[in-house]
Parts: sequence; C-alpha cells; structure tokens
Amino acid sequence: MPDKPRILCVDPQTPDDDLVCITAGQLEKGGIVVFPTSTFYGLGASAFKPNALRRVYTAKKRPAEKPLLVLIANMEQLSTLVKEVPKGAEPLIRAFWPGQVTMVFEADPGLSPLLTAHSGKIGVRLAAHPVTIALLRKFSDPICGTSANLSGATACTAVSELNERLKNEVDVILDAGPLGGGFPSTVVDVTAEPVKVIREGIITAKQIRASS
Repeated sequence: MPDKPRILCVDPQTPDDDLVCITAGQLEKGGIVVFPTSTFYGLGASAFKPNALRRVYTAKKRPAEKPLLVLIANMEQLSTLVKEVPKGAEPLIRAFWPGQVTMVFEADPGLSPLLTAHSGKIGVRLAAHPVTIALLRKFSDPICGTSANLSGATACTAVSELNERLKNEVDVILDAGPLGGGFPSTVVDVTAEPVKVIREGIITAKQIRASS
C-alpha cells in the first residue's frame, strides 16, 4: 500500500505530458491509479499485470466473480485482448466508439482470469476522455477500468468524493476536476447472434438494434 497517493491536477482537455508520464510510470511498476472518464472517475491498472489487478480487487473490495472491463486507445490494443472481432461488432464500433458502449468479446486465451473471472469473455471500451486517451497512449498497453469506488457504492464525479480507504490504496490520482456523471456505458455481448444488450446505459437497446 502506498504511504500517500500522489494527486496530480491535470487539464481535462490537454493534460500535461509530464504528469501523464508519471502516471504511466506507476502503471509500468504495477501501480494502480485513479483517472477521469467521460462520466465518473475510474480505477485502473495494467491489464497484463496480475498482481496489479489483484490490487484493484482488494482496493474496491470487489468480488472475485465479477470481471474487469478493459479500456483501449486504438484498435491495435483491441487485438491484444480478443480472439476476433465478430462481424456483428463492426457496425457498433463505427457507431458508438469511442465511449458509450462496452463490448464483450471472446477473450484471448492468454489473458489473466482476473480480467475475465474465468468466463472466457472480456469487456472492452475505446476510451473517450482526453486524459485517459493520453494515459493509454503513453503507457502503450490496455488498462482495466472499473469505477473508483468500493464495490456497490456510488460512483464518483469528483476526487473529493473518493472513499478514503480506497484513496489510500492507490499510487496516483489524476484530478481533472468535476466530471459530468450521468448514465454508464451500455454493455453489449457481441459474441451472440444477434448481439445481446447486457446492460442498458447511455445508449438504448433500441439504438443498438438499429445499428446492428
């Protein structure tokens, strides 16, 4: 556990490159970080470092049977996570990425079961927030992205709302000011034919059907 989280205040549109580098360096060392998304603050770690993923579960008190979704900056990163991109996913990617929709794919067999919860599937979303995009590009690997709150608690739209226990578990907090909140991403299983809406969020099931 870090002695004290390092809080870095970043511009939400044009984050300072040095601050992004500091945060990426913590991820490289197996650290866990808090970062902004388009709606709420997220808690993340390298998708490829099992010890860091365990820290995320511990910090959130997250049940082991609940998988972690993964955030990517580009389609090249998607290819490191999934077996294939089904044809049913392609129109949804064009319509709703970045942001808005989390898509569930067949996971690459080399992924840690900490990400998939032994389901064989992985949820992926193309990041939309400029700070998160900058972090993903600097770090170069995908990161897990779960809400920065204790499991079952309310998600946070400001760093001041972070649970103190969780805050003390993380290495770096990227504070981009207050976020918009609102509906979470819609979760769609693109391995099903037709695709299946698992959780309706900012994009409605009707919109998904219309774009499939």
